[in-house]
Amino acid sequence: MPSRRNPGQVPPEPATSGPGEARHHKPAGDYVVRLGVSLEPSLLRLLDAWVKERNSPSRSDAIRALIRKELSEHKLADPRSDAVATVMLIYRHDTPNLLERIAETEHRWGGHIRASSHVHLEHGSCLQIIALAGQRQEVVNAAEDLRGVHGIAYGSYSLGTPAVAGGATGHHHPHRAAST
Repeated sequence: MPSRRNPGQVPPEPATSGPGEARHHKPAGDYVVRLGVSLEPSLLRLLDAWVKERNSPSRSDAIRALIRKELSEHKLADPRSDAVATVMLIYRHDTPNLLERIAETEHRWGGHIRASSHVHLEHGSCLQIIALAGQRQEVVNAAEDLRGVHGIAYGSYSLGTPAVAGGATGHHHPHRAAST
C-alpha cells in the first residue's frame, strides 16, 4: 500500500543505501521540500545575475542564502537574541599604548570573546580579528567598544546568528555586564 505524506514534503532518505554501505542518519524533518516561486521576468533576470555574481551553484542555493539573511536580520532585531560577530581592527603596532588599550578592552569583554587573531601586515600595520558571542546587544556593545579604542585606524564588525544554521552560541547568563 502506498505511503501517505503531506503535500510538498519529501520523506527522509533511508538509513542504509545497501548491504555493506555506511549508515547515514538524518534527524527527523531534515530533508528538502520543493516549492514553486513565481517571479516577474525582470526580477528573475536580477536573481540570475546575482546567482552568477556570487558564484552560487544554483538559484535554490542563492534563494536559501537570501532567506537565511532575512531570517537572521529578523531574529537579530531582538537585543536578547543569540548572536555572533567578527570584529576587524586595523592599526599601527607602534602607536603608543595602543596594545595595552586593546588588551584592557578585550578583558572587559572576555566572557564574550571566543577567539582573537593578530596578523602583521607590511609597513608597521596590523590586523586583528576578534570573534564574539553572546546576546545581540552585548555583542554589539563589545564590538563598538573594541573598534572605538583610541588609536585604531579602522574598525568594523559583522553580526550574525548561529540559529540560521541550527546552532547556538552556548553563551550563558547571567553574568556581570561590562560597562562602556
